[in-house]
This record gives sequence, C-alpha cells and structure tokens, in this order.
Amino acid sequence: MTRVLVVGADAAGMSAAHQALRTARKNGRELSVTVLERGHHTSYSACGIPYWMAGDVDDPGDLVARSAHEHLASGLDLRMGTEVVAVDTAARTATVANGEVFAYDELVVATGAPAVLPDWALRPDGTAYAGVGTVKTLDDGGAWLERFEEAGPGAHVVVVGAGYVGVEVAEAALRRGLGVTVLTRTRGMGMLEDEMSDLVNQALVDAGVELVLGAEVTGLELDGDRVTGVRWDGGTRDADLVVVSVGVRPATDFLRGTDVPLTEGGALRPDPHGRVADGVWAAGDCCEVRRRIDDAWVFRPLGTHANKHGRALGDSLAGGSLSFEGMTDTSITRFAAGGQYVEIARTGLSRKDAEAAGLDPVVLVTEGSTASGYMPEADPVAIWVMADRATRRLLGVQLVGGRGAGKRVDAAAAVLWHGGTVDDLAWMDLAYAPPFATAWDVLQVAARRVAERI
Repeated sequence: MTRVLVVGADAAGMSAAHQALRTARKNGRELSVTVLERGHHTSYSACGIPYWMAGDVDDPGDLVARSAHEHLASGLDLRMGTEVVAVDTAARTATVANGEVFAYDELVVATGAPAVLPDWALRPDGTAYAGVGTVKTLDDGGAWLERFEEAGPGAHVVVVGAGYVGVEVAEAALRRGLGVTVLTRTRGMGMLEDEMSDLVNQALVDAGVELVLGAEVTGLELDGDRVTGVRWDGGTRDADLVVVSVGVRPATDFLRGTDVPLTEGGALRPDPHGRVADGVWAAGDCCEVRRRIDDAWVFRPLGTHANKHGRALGDSLAGGSLSFEGMTDTSITRFAAGGQYVEIARTGLSRKDAEAAGLDPVVLVTEGSTASGYMPEADPVAIWVMADRATRRLLGVQLVGGRGAGKRVDAAAAVLWHGGTVDDLAWMDLAYAPPFATAWDVLQVAARRVAERI
C-alpha cells in the first residue's frame, strides 16, 4: 500500500487527497492518505471572509465546504492542530511540532500562504498588537467581527493595503458603520492599469473612504498594548483598529535545506501534474502558477488554481493523467458601500508585462453600458483592451463598472486561454437581450475598436 502524506487541509490539499482516493479505487490501487493540518478548520472559503465581516454571510459554517468530520468519514486520516516543522526527503519522513514522525511514500505539500504582518505591526514577542491583524482565516474573521462590535459605530479603521482584500475589508467596515482610511504604497487596486485604478479610487472616495496613495507605513501609535493610530511617511491617522492587507507568503520554511527547489520568494513550481521533486508533489497557494500568455511563472494565490491543481495532482499521484495547464491571470471583486457599487475584473497581461515579453501592445479604453440604455439595469462600464500589433493576439482585458460588468471578463479569458485574437473576441457569439447587453456587447465594441486601431 502506498502511503500518501498531505500537509495542509484546505482547497488544494483536500482536492488532492479525495481525488487520489477516487482515482486509486478506479485503478485498483491501494492508498492510505494521512492529512496533517496545523489549524482548526478545513476546506473553507477564505475569499468569503470579508463578506461574513460585512454581514452578507450569517454563519461562518456556510463558508466551510466540507468539515473535518466529513473528511474523516470519507476515509482520510486527518490530524488537526498538527504542524510539520521538518521533512527528510531521503528518509521520506516528516516531523511535526510535538516530535512525532510520519513516514510516507509520496508527500503532498499544500500548506498555503499565510498573511504577512510587517515588523511595525508586531510586539517584541512577535504577536500583533491589540486591535491589529490580518484577514486570512476563519479565526481572523471571527476576531474582526468581535472587534467591530466592541468598537461600535463611529470607530475608525485603518486598512493598510488596497488590493482585493483591502478593498473588500473597506466595504465591510463601511457597511458596519465604521469610518475607514485606506493607506496604500501605490494606488487602489494596483494590479490594474492606472486609468482603471483611478475609477476604483474614485468610487472609494465617493463612498466616504479616506484614501491615501503612496503611503509607506512606518509605525503605530500605541496606548500601552493597544493601537491608537498609524504613522506613515507623510502623516498620522488616529485609529481604533488596523487591518493589515499587504500580501501573503508561501508557508514552505519547513522545506528549506531539503532537495525540494524553492523560488527566491519561497514558492514551489510544480509541473502540470503537481510534481516538484522525487516523491514530492505540491499545489495551492504555496506555489507559483504558469501564465499561458507569456509562459511566465507568477505568484497568484487563488482558490480557483488551488482546487484545479489539487485535483490534477491527486489524479496523477494515483495513476491518472489529469493536468493543470496554467492560467490567464483572471480575477474579480467588487466594492459595494456608501452608495457606490463597482465590479472590478481583469484577465491577461498588464501593459508592463506585454512590453517585458517583447510585444508591441495596442491599448484602448472604451466606455459603455452594461445593458441597453433604455433599460433600468443599464450601468456604466469602462473596458481596457490590449492586443499585440503584429499578431493581433488578445493580450489583456480589464473592466470597472456597475452590476453585470465584471463577469464579462470570462469571455475575454476564454479567448486568451485559446490564444485568440482581438478579432475573435469582437466577433464571437455572445448572448443579447436588452436587460443584459447592447446588441453589440460593450466588451465586443471595445475589442472591435482596438482591432480597428491595429
């Protein structure tokens, strides 16, 4: 019997574990699968936590796709509160924090990427000051709900970072009646092009957010152990609470010193089947993923990639042939507070990415409507489209707009997935009815205009 040891019990790890059992049964192979999880929860939606904080989700249990009990009932040997601290790839053993050693034949690394807390947010003992924290786990979400309630309406929250989680937390805090300041080293939603980011920034400001761009946080104001303000290189802001959303880091320190290759940032680079070394597999937020458009490896910790790569890994480990063939850098979120509602989506390369790849990008922003203008559903939308001048290949699309704008990105992602041109996007068959689109959908109008420029 092959002994499989999975480290990490969230999206990638559990997708891999269950798929390995299914494929093994199908192929008549015998596997024993042990899963070690250092936390207290399994298979939950971290992406749903800001919406729980905002009040859209009443019960945190709704964010759990499959409980620890359900995993155990399916035949997995799941050990919660068990952290792997070292691996010996030659002996094929893993050692956990209490000294127990687990032997394996195949090791699956699915340890995720914990949120980063900068030094300025930490006490001398390495823990966060009271009223300061991140939004990554269910425990984090529960702690923030308690803090919001204790602080009460009128209290002030400073959010450090204006990426996806920062914008979503700003929404949650506003909807809970708190004042909000967002500090960012660059600009709001910095993964967008400047002209699209400006639209998001304006929506935040119009909703009542105090937005400070180009702010490098340098420290906290404290009253004993509790935060009372935030300092940055250009000023100070009083604060009752500070949410830190400056990124995540792969949880792979236990692999350092082994023969498992890590990137400079500590990530793993598995092949399409999930292999990283002899007897070692990996998937999920601890990994980089291959961007199909320019064949670049990038760190994009998203549940979509984790689930797909985990499934392919589990199948391959048990003798199957599923593979995860990369991604097109597609993502989406929204901001809905203070009378503002904007959907924010992107897929493909940035202008900087395209130029770095030696391409000659042609770019245009088109403004239009999400529905026929005479319909009450019609909301404004701006669409940024980029294509390569020489080949006409579609390179990237970004959207900022009202209800119904965001998921249009999926049509563009499908064209990118297959290496299609801007003409393919302009002429493909998309659904039309006045409540949903214009006769020439605004996405296709935007693509057509870029095609005409080329």
